[in-house]
Amino acid sequence: MAYPKDRFDELPDDLQRIGAHRGPARRGRGWIAFAWAALASLVLILGGIIGLRTFMGIEVDIPFLSAAPAPTSSPAPAPTSSPTAEPVLDPSSIDPARAITTSIYNGTTAAELQNTVGDALAAAGWTIDARARASTSDVAVTTVYYSDPANEDVARGLVVALGIGEISLIPAETFPGNPLNIVIGADYPGATPAG
Repeated sequence: MAYPKDRFDELPDDLQRIGAHRGPARRGRGWIAFAWAALASLVLILGGIIGLRTFMGIEVDIPFLSAAPAPTSSPAPAPTSSPTAEPVLDPSSIDPARAITTSIYNGTTAAELQNTVGDALAAAGWTIDARARASTSDVAVTTVYYSDPANEDVARGLVVALGIGEISLIPAETFPGNPLNIVIGADYPGATPAG
């Protein structure tokens, strides 16, 4: 069956463009798409940080969106090194060239204990870079982990400042980028929530 021809079956010969998709691309369209993608990425990143703080209780300091590194796994206690280094009792005496950073992880069920301990140490002059919940909440003994034997003196000083705990030399990859890490255990005063 043949259909009769109508005006849409015949096109003029001088028509240069057929359909809008063959028109020239407008200038700047690529940058507009890039700007929308960048804005969407920023919104997702900020939403993730807010979600971590709100729902997971993880404290994230945001000086240019750098999150506190979380431990990759719960640290396995290593044998404590022999007491050869004298503890640093005055944190202001630590040479800044050593670039020592300290992170605090709450390994108990007590809420916000990492902030309470961090505030107390900061008031005593210690530099605390990150505070967060540990990957587990059943840590028994408060421990200061250090990955460089040269930092044993500072680790011992932190134990003295805490008034409780022990030190443990660990491989550097356990807490990457953090030379000193305090994991608060159930033996710390105030680690058991009231109730």
